Amino acid sequence: MSHTPGIRQARKQKTRQALLDAALELLEGQSLSSLGLREVTRAVGIAPTAFYRHFRSVEDLGVALVEEALGSLHPMIRTTVSPAGEGEERIARAIELIAGHVDAYPAHVRFIARERHGGVRPVREAIQEQLARFTAEVGEALAGDAESAGWSEEDLLMLAQLYVDQMLIVASLYLEAPASSPEARERVSKVAARQLRLIHVGRRHWLDGTGAAGGR
Repeated sequence: MSHTPGIRQARKQKTRQALLDAALELLEGQSLSSLGLREVTRAVGIAPTAFYRHFRSVEDLGVALVEEALGSLHPMIRTTVSPAGEGEERIARAIELIAGHVDAYPAHVRFIARERHGGVRPVREAIQEQLARFTAEVGEALAGDAESAGWSEEDLLMLAQLYVDQMLIVASLYLEAPASSPEARERVSKVAARQLRLIHVGRRHWLDGTGAAGGR
């Protein structure tokens, strides 16, 4: 009997995850604003009323999907901008990490790309909160880099935002490239490398003269 609460909790967690997985699969063909609670519970095989044991609403489920999609990425984002290695090595590492994540979790990436500017406010806000955390973490990582000597906190955050935005763009480009087409993926990798290289070069010369001073 002592194991009963643990078994019950495990079953509850399993059902909760099944609801998240079913919703994510259904969202491959529609937006969250059009997703119905009954659709999700029907896909899992539970009564609609049982949904409320796990989520307050479909919007609440959407926020949980944001956490599932982005919450585990913080270490990866920090690794992407880690000062270890030369510029080209860091760019190659960033592209490899992004491509790997898209390959492993395409439905999650599509969900974030669609709902970032979607019609469900709590989900938009949850995505923005996660992206703001990424920006702050990238800014902290960049601050410890020798190339950041003399940079203001404002400029470091601006640079961090550029990196975060570019990572999202690169992820979207990989989504659009057919996994069955190595040529298409190679084109994405080359474009991504050039774009990240442009940010890197601009960073090295930001304090040379007109860059930082021009915005003040």
